[in-house]
This record gives sequence, C-alpha cells and structure tokens, in this order.
Amino acid sequence: MVCFWGVTGLKKLLGADDALDVFGIHGIGGILGALLTGVFNGFAMGGTGIIDYVNNTIVTTEMGPQVWIQAQAVLTTLVWSGVVAFVCYKIVDLTIGLRVAEDAEREGLDTTSHGEKAYNL
Repeated sequence: MVCFWGVTGLKKLLGADDALDVFGIHGIGGILGALLTGVFNGFAMGGTGIIDYVNNTIVTTEMGPQVWIQAQAVLTTLVWSGVVAFVCYKIVDLTIGLRVAEDAEREGLDTTSHGEKAYNL
C-alpha cells in the first residue's frame, strides 16, 4: 500500500517525472523495509536480535533505539544519494547538456538522434 501511494500520491504531490515509478516502488518500499527492520528485529517481535561478531554474542535490542538507528541509516542514504545524483546531474549538464534542441524534439528523437523512423506514417 505504501508503494502504491508512492507511485500515485507522492509522485503527484512532488510533481515528479518518474515514468518507471522507480522511487515510488524501490525508494519508498526500501525506506519502509529499512524502518520495519528495526521494528521486527527484536526478540519481542520474533526477531533474532543483532549478532555481535566481535564478542560472539547476540545483543538484545529494544524497538525504539533500533528504529532510530535504522532511520539514521535511511537519512544518510538519502543525503548521500542526493548529493551524488546532483553531482552527476551537473556534470552531464555542463558537458553534453540535459535537453535536445526544441526543433529536434518536435521532429522526434528517433529521426534526429538515431536516423530512424519509429512509425511508418
């Protein structure tokens, strides 16, 4: 349900141009899954806890602190991904540009960029 909201409600709310609904499915679903890992990891919810490989023990976790740790990881991932995507965006913008000429777009990119016709009209 959250992923469905991501591809319908959130996309409209942000005015995003995500033709393949990548963020709505993988981004929103991944965020929810990461946060719910903190919920279901504890013994009280049937989880296995966290394995401490250094001391060879299993650490019992409380739900609140573990969800907070998961939320910090989600925020770190969002910031890191946003910064790297922006840097890549600017590199493309400064080197080859982000858009084709308006007349080429009007004629059709299949003809102007690839030299082929998509439809026999």
